[in-house]
Amino acid sequence: MKARVNGQERELAEGATVAAVLDLLGAPATGVAVALDGEVVPRAAWASTPVPEGAAVEVLTAVQGG
Repeated sequence: MKARVNGQERELAEGATVAAVLDLLGAPATGVAVALDGEVVPRAAWASTPVPEGAAVEVLTAVQGG
């Protein structure tokens, strides 16, 4: 199935979860926020939240500095 991840179309496994998308991206375990179709997904729900076909996933990583 396909979904847009950070603006790029990606092929994901059927039933892929938000956590699987983060693994695919190699996202760090902390300092990350995820939105699925514009709605923030709480960290506790990443492993149980499926990414539907055609969904838009935005992964934001916190950056320190000034």
